Amino acid sequence: MGYAIEIQNLKKSFQQFQLGELDFTLPKGTIMGLVGQNGAGKTTLIKLLLNQLKLDSGTIQILGENAIQNEKNVKERIGVVFDQCHFHDILTAKEISSILKKIYQRWDSQLFESHLERFQVPFQKKIKFLSRGMQMKLSIAVALSHDAELLILDEATSGLDPIVRNEILDILLDYIQDENRTVLFSTHITSDLEKIADYVTFLDHGMIQFSESKDALLEDYGLLLCKKEELSEIDKKDIVGHRSNLFGHEILVKNKSDMKKKHPSMQMNSVSIEDIMLFYIKGDQSI
Repeated sequence: MGYAIEIQNLKKSFQQFQLGELDFTLPKGTIMGLVGQNGAGKTTLIKLLLNQLKLDSGTIQILGENAIQNEKNVKERIGVVFDQCHFHDILTAKEISSILKKIYQRWDSQLFESHLERFQVPFQKKIKFLSRGMQMKLSIAVALSHDAELLILDEATSGLDPIVRNEILDILLDYIQDENRTVLFSTHITSDLEKIADYVTFLDHGMIQFSESKDALLEDYGLLLCKKEELSEIDKKDIVGHRSNLFGHEILVKNKSDMKKKHPSMQMNSVSIEDIMLFYIKGDQSI
């Protein structure tokens, strides 16, 4: 299979925040969602991947190359989309193309124009006159037009209306169809991940809580509902997190099928990625 990203023992410390140590891999030909609340370390991790921050320790391999030692070559092979369009707002898409063909060895002006046509982004309109959705689609068109093998998106769909978000999700699904292209997609919109992600990596307080197949996560985790008097029947080791309400308790558990067998009289509900995140972040692990 091979990996688009391989991170080992990655660590970065600030005065009031520490990221890591982190270990995870992103298989080629897949989409990974990177999730976590604000301040969890998602943007710090992406900046480390792009060598915009200097790591304290560990290694980063991108597309089989050391991302620090071979930075120039790695950046030829990746496309990056941030939460804001970073091109000067007096430029047009045509002018951007003229600039980037002098920067990227594999820049394809015709491909860029075809992406703009598909995304319905004006070729000769200044960026400052484009909507935010149009600006994000312009940024994605740029990322797709120099034969990038890996796309890294940092909250690129944040604040966009659902129609534009769905367009961008479709673009990402089309992008990975040849199975050699890969996407790392940082977002707090977990419903988007349930539509397109193959893997989900959850960061909380600078640490990875899990990095797993999305389907396996949704299949494995469950929400066990019990009455207050039934709570003592549940082994504390089986509880990932819980919250109480007027009617009893909601218990986030792993090994959903096994838990059904252990507690057949209790109701077991399916969970979303957002449910899992919220229980990890806000659920009480102690009873």
